[in-house]
Amino acid sequence: MTSNLAQRIAVSAIAIPLAVALIRLGGWPLAAAIAVLGVLGTREVYDLARRQGIEAVPLVGYAAAAAIPLAAFWAKGSGRHWAEPALYTGAVWLMAVLVTAMGRGPGARPLSAVAVTVFGALYASGLLSFLIVIRHGREGAGGVGSDGADAAWPATWLVLLPLALTWIGDTCAMATGTLLGGPKLAPVLSPQKTWAGAIGGAVGGLAAALLIGRLILPRVGVHLGGWQLATVGGVLAVAGQVGDVAESLLKREAGVKDSSTLIPGHGGVLDRLDSLYFVIPSAAGLYRLFGIV
Repeated sequence: MTSNLAQRIAVSAIAIPLAVALIRLGGWPLAAAIAVLGVLGTREVYDLARRQGIEAVPLVGYAAAAAIPLAAFWAKGSGRHWAEPALYTGAVWLMAVLVTAMGRGPGARPLSAVAVTVFGALYASGLLSFLIVIRHGREGAGGVGSDGADAAWPATWLVLLPLALTWIGDTCAMATGTLLGGPKLAPVLSPQKTWAGAIGGAVGGLAAALLIGRLILPRVGVHLGGWQLATVGGVLAVAGQVGDVAESLLKREAGVKDSSTLIPGHGGVLDRLDSLYFVIPSAAGLYRLFGIV
């Protein structure tokens, strides 16, 4: 237990500053980092499916997982009409998945293979690519503004906010659940989670959104009203917990505790990012609704 905790702390001490630096830098380095995480997460989805006797189309799936974040950044920074080419590219990719599965014959469960291939890339890479939408939205052009201010900091904090709320919410949920116990939230899917923990996590996320929104965001040029901060805190707290349980569903079907052993003390990429797969798109949608990306 002590060794596992030491590994978690060591990995976090490296990963957190690296993540902040990449978010601050943005651009192709951030897109490339998301592409790597997308491929690794997609591989874990395919490994879970393999345990159920379903063999995805890995190379084609990995190609899409790597391309989605890079294409998202290109599209975000491009003044061209890119939606139509993206549709054609997606159609070609889907045909490639089907043709590859077709070559295996009907005995290789082609319907399941195609479904898993598409789902893995969209889940592990597509959802995470909304980081690009936030970082390089209306506030995220980067560089220096006309007043001499660093224009990248507002966008950086718009990304850091949902990440911070997820971490704080998880911590509050764990502390509250351990302290109070009580009825289980989803006993079959995630036996350790309780309703008390879920409520504690939601309250912690809401309080953190209000504090960060009042104390930090105005200093970097991001201004959200009280109701907007409350909405962000409440929605992301729920989204994060749903995302956590959703990933547990995949692992329970495969009969494993962790999606992999890639990250010492933390499990796999899916285990570490499960909440964010729901939180990041939700944050991007709220920011779009509020007119800030």
